[in-house]
Parts: sequence; C-alpha cells; structure tokens
Amino acid sequence: MRANNKKPLYRKVNTRTHGVHHLHGDDFRNTRRRKSALGMRKGIQRGLDYTPLFKFLLAKVGCPWSEVHSEAVSRLDKKDPINWLVAMDYESAEEVIRVGESSYFSGLYVDEKRILRIVNPDIDENTLGPLCKCCTHTFNGIPFTQKYNE
Repeated sequence: MRANNKKPLYRKVNTRTHGVHHLHGDDFRNTRRRKSALGMRKGIQRGLDYTPLFKFLLAKVGCPWSEVHSEAVSRLDKKDPINWLVAMDYESAEEVIRVGESSYFSGLYVDEKRILRIVNPDIDENTLGPLCKCCTHTFNGIPFTQKYNE
C-alpha cells in the first residue's frame, strides 16, 4: 500500500499523557441512555499528527508537484491533510498556516509550471511572535526567537 515500504507521513499522538486533551466527547455515563450515543460517530478522528507530512512537503519545495503529490498520497491514510498546507494556485494560498495551538508552517502553492513553492519565503521563526507566554510556538518545527509581548 505504501510506496517502497517507506514510513507513513503521519503518526499517532500519545493520548494517555496527563493534561493533553484531544477534543474528546462527553463521558459515557452522561450519554449512555441517549440514542445518539450508540455506536461510533462518523467523521471524528483523534490522535493523528501530520507533522511528518508537513516537513516532507517543505523538503520537496522546488520539485514537480505530480511526483510530490503521488508519493505523499501513497504514504497517507487520507488526502485531506495535503490541502491544509498546499494551495493549487498563488491567489488562494496563505502565507502562514496554523496547525494546532502553537505550531505554524509556511504556506505552499503549486505554480503555473506545476512546481511546489513557498508563498512567502521571507517569513521565518525570527519574524513571528508568540500569542501567549505559556506555549512553545514553532514555525516549520523551529521555536520562535521573539519573546511574548504583553
């Protein structure tokens, strides 16, 4: 199923860590008598981290999109996370993509020659400032250098 038995471009998040919340629903004791509580809910998936995909896409900037896309799809459980970072044209692309609470990544787009590009290569961990002082904010996996200003 995966290309050349390469590792998948996602990983499971540790859901047993104390204090880490993954948008869990109501406690079973509060919902067990409701009809809507029967069975698993469709469309809700928790515990997957697509950081390896985002780093893979950033490493492939400058490469033909068809090759990058086909390899990425072969190593994913679904196609949707690719679209979180990559826009099909410059007009619909965003410069910075926020993933989660404090992780930011460069926005990517596919140019007219079908090459993967960064929307604004001038943005880096030195140009962005954190939104709070309690979290470690990262840009493309590198911690912000600016300190939080109240």
